[in-house]
Amino acid sequence: MIRRLEHPLYREDIRYVAGLDLPWEKMEGKSVLVTGASGLLGSIFVDAVMEQNREKNLQCTVHAVGRNEAAARERFFPYWEGPWFRFAAHDINQPLEGVTDQAFAFMIHLASNTHPVSYAREPVATITTNIIGTDHLLRYAASHPGGRFVFASSNEIYGENRGDAELFDESYCGYLDCNTLRAGYPESKRCGEALCQAYRAEKGVDVVIPRFTRSYGPTMRLSDTKAVSQFLQKGIRGEDIVLKSEGSQHYSYTYGADAVSGLLTVMLSGESGNAYNIADGKSDITLKDLSQAIAGACGTKVVRQAPDAVERAGYSTATKARLDGSKLKSLGWRMKYDIPGGIERTVKIMREA
Repeated sequence: MIRRLEHPLYREDIRYVAGLDLPWEKMEGKSVLVTGASGLLGSIFVDAVMEQNREKNLQCTVHAVGRNEAAARERFFPYWEGPWFRFAAHDINQPLEGVTDQAFAFMIHLASNTHPVSYAREPVATITTNIIGTDHLLRYAASHPGGRFVFASSNEIYGENRGDAELFDESYCGYLDCNTLRAGYPESKRCGEALCQAYRAEKGVDVVIPRFTRSYGPTMRLSDTKAVSQFLQKGIRGEDIVLKSEGSQHYSYTYGADAVSGLLTVMLSGESGNAYNIADGKSDITLKDLSQAIAGACGTKVVRQAPDAVERAGYSTATKARLDGSKLKSLGWRMKYDIPGGIERTVKIMREA
């Protein structure tokens, strides 16, 4: 078995992202801060920047922030002692001052609880990370001016489809029942976006907002309880895929490398104050069809099972949440992998690494 970082398909993903035709010169010789660096998307971002450093001599220093130093050391072992990587063990619900005192060309805020069980079991942390943590980081950005703040938002901010749109563009706003436990995640992401706009207007912070769809890929954590992650984990173990609903939900999905290519496009080319959906219709699929596609790729089958109380409390009630990615495409972004391609790569990498 080989390490994920050394798997040829994952190396191909990283070379693809690092080779994008983007204004990388904006990062040359600069420092960037990344919260949630060890997560599904943060880890790909770090790997891509390090590939640029190695192949193109970008000389960009990544300051990774996370709560678990041991996990980060294992994940980023090739860079740990190198000149272009720094790690700080820190909970962003506490101020960043005292951890660092330098200005960053870019601050990328990816830290968040992002799966259903954590919404149900850690509802306070879900909200505070997206609001208090975001406020701490924006306050730091305001006191160290000159950089760009990148707030990772979510398709969940759109709420339930009102039946008046097939695709959600960046101005759409659907129904959310704020007086529920499950509302903590989407409502706090909405508030995080509003905080970004408040700091931009009052403090002059340069802000852009990538809105991610349901992301998946070989860097997902084994603790992730999103449906696509559970399907993949069970399939890779040779177990039946468990579908805990009728599966009629119709959502947008994005393979990890494509999500990070979108993040970089927004970060380096997006217009200040704007939000951008990272989505493409070729990765829109119903939950039932997704489960069957993963079962087919893994040689297993799909079975139905009722969710338990914790799972039910954390599940989204949105039945149709497909995003319009045309605004991001106007910046030159293109999705590389559709659902079959992304699933095939994820399964192969995770089985072999």
